Amino acid sequence: MRRLVVLGAAAAALLAGCSTGTQTPGPAPSTASSGQAPSSAVLPPDPKPAAAGPCPYLDTDFVARANGQHVGEVRLSADEPHPACFFYRPDGDVQLTVRVYVGDPEVATGLVDKAAPVDTSNPTEQPAGWTGGYESTGDGAVYAVAKEGKAVIVTTNQQQSVKARTVATQAISGLGI
Repeated sequence: MRRLVVLGAAAAALLAGCSTGTQTPGPAPSTASSGQAPSSAVLPPDPKPAAAGPCPYLDTDFVARANGQHVGEVRLSADEPHPACFFYRPDGDVQLTVRVYVGDPEVATGLVDKAAPVDTSNPTEQPAGWTGGYESTGDGAVYAVAKEGKAVIVTTNQQQSVKARTVATQAISGLGI
C-alpha cells in the first residue's frame, strides 16, 4: 500500500510538471503516507558485535537450517533489552544478522525503510500485522518489518529472501513481540 501511495504521488508530480498552466504547489507528502523515514526520527547507529554468546530469541540450530549454513559462532551487540544477533560461518564470515528495535514508531519505520528502501524493495505484510519490505542485495538479502514501534531486520548472505523472512518470523515469535 505504501508503495502505491508513493508511486501515485510521483506520477501526479510528473503530470503536473507537464502541464502548461500555472499551478500552486501542493503540500509535500506526509511521512505517514509515503513510508519514508520522517526527518525528525533520529535513527540509532547500526549495532556492532560486542560479545560471544547464544542469541536469546533464536536457536542456533534453527538459524543453521533456515539459512542453509553451519554456524561457527554467535556474537551479540550490547543493545538492551534485545541485542542484535550475529551468526558467523565456521570460516569467520558473518552469514546472518538479526536486529531488533523496540521504541518510537517513527524510528522503527525509519530503520525498516533504511534496510529495505521503499524505492527498491518488495512490500511485505508477513507475519500478520507487520509491514515492511524485502529484497536481494549484492551481498545476499534483507527482510525488514515493523509494527507499532517494533522493528525486526534480518540480513543474510544468501540471495533468497525467504530465508531471511523465515528467520524474522521465528525471531518475532521468540521475542513475543
